[in-house]
Amino acid sequence: MSVYLSDVVSGSAVGLRGRLWRLSASELRAAAIEASSEILRLEAVRVAVVDELSLRPDDQVIASRGVGAWLAANTMLQIRDGKKIAALGTALRPFPAVAARFDGGDCSFDHAVLIVAFCESPPKGMPEEALPRCVDLLLAAASGVESTTTKVRNVIATLERIFESDEIPPAEDIDRNELRIASTLNGRVVVRGDFDALTGEMLLSALSNLTMPTPAPDGTPDARSAAKRTADGFTELIRRYLDCAKTGTDGGQRPHVNVHINARDLAEHRDCAAAPSPDGVAVAVAVSDLDVGHMPWLGPLSVSQTRLLGCDCFLSTVLLDGHGAPLDAKPGKRLVSAEQRVALIARDKGCAFPGCTCVPAWTDAHHIRHWANGGPTVMNNLVLLCRSHHRLMHRKTGFVGKWVIRIGVDNKPWFIPPPSIDPQQHPRPANTTFKT
Repeated sequence: MSVYLSDVVSGSAVGLRGRLWRLSASELRAAAIEASSEILRLEAVRVAVVDELSLRPDDQVIASRGVGAWLAANTMLQIRDGKKIAALGTALRPFPAVAARFDGGDCSFDHAVLIVAFCESPPKGMPEEALPRCVDLLLAAASGVESTTTKVRNVIATLERIFESDEIPPAEDIDRNELRIASTLNGRVVVRGDFDALTGEMLLSALSNLTMPTPAPDGTPDARSAAKRTADGFTELIRRYLDCAKTGTDGGQRPHVNVHINARDLAEHRDCAAAPSPDGVAVAVAVSDLDVGHMPWLGPLSVSQTRLLGCDCFLSTVLLDGHGAPLDAKPGKRLVSAEQRVALIARDKGCAFPGCTCVPAWTDAHHIRHWANGGPTVMNNLVLLCRSHHRLMHRKTGFVGKWVIRIGVDNKPWFIPPPSIDPQQHPRPANTTFKT
């Protein structure tokens, strides 16, 4: 790197734009890379200094009600960003391997936050001795110029699959979903939401074609910002919904989300996830052997959530070779046909779970024995469930595998509650009893 190029990276940006024309394209690329490395270095320095200050606060820090708030008050940072910096410094203390990689500039701030969050709240089924190996895998995904947040999240999702428990991952916890719509003093409307990954995938899929840049008739590029295009697309999405006035069809193609997963992983096989490595840590061989569901927009989706979607979907199969290259593709087919759904509505009249009043249009056709495990798509292996009770049957904290559905001699579904609800586990009739 030339002396002038070093000055570009280490000096002030004041007046810099007027001097950059002297650099070649290769020098500009080198400067951009060097500046990015310098930002990572300084970010790590700031986290370390702020963390030390939090351990030895003086009167100014104490008066600011915390080092994060003090940092925001004395810089151009927002309070939430100052608190995030202080929180990361605190979180890194028990995990020196992560701290060392972050301090060395091999792990970004956001990736360090994801990794320490996993370390602080690992899957409940993960033994303590597996944590160091898990940290190594996460750091490998977070290191280097090819690291992405999606890669880190994929490793986290895979580890959650390996050490699968009843706990719902934050990305799939619908109980956290929020949407706030408020009018402002000038008559406008502010929308702010926080959704699970699947809802986000549906929203992004619906907005995809509506938010693409649209050149003018004369070829002039679209002058709208990405935020403006998203707002216009959201407006068009609402307009089309209201114009069509459709709230869903009972036998339509659902869900309108693409999820990719290996057939081997779609079938439940916890035994291979528990297979120990030579040193007794299960994670060593399992990461390469197991996969998770994958959505084109938001990435990893747990196997449990994928299986839930797979009950009532449009299925396409692709045969792959040992390297993952497609060999053959079979035409897509609906697992539950329109005719079967009509028959299910006639039998179950909506969600069949005892006491539920959900209407047929808002239900899924659930495979009592999942089709990935050999369960056929026939009437005596299907039952209509609303999304809440469908999720309960697939995975809900404290209920996984405890409610059992059986088809009785009357050819209708019966529900056997867990002992925590009924110690005698008396079978309960489907909700059709109360609707007829």
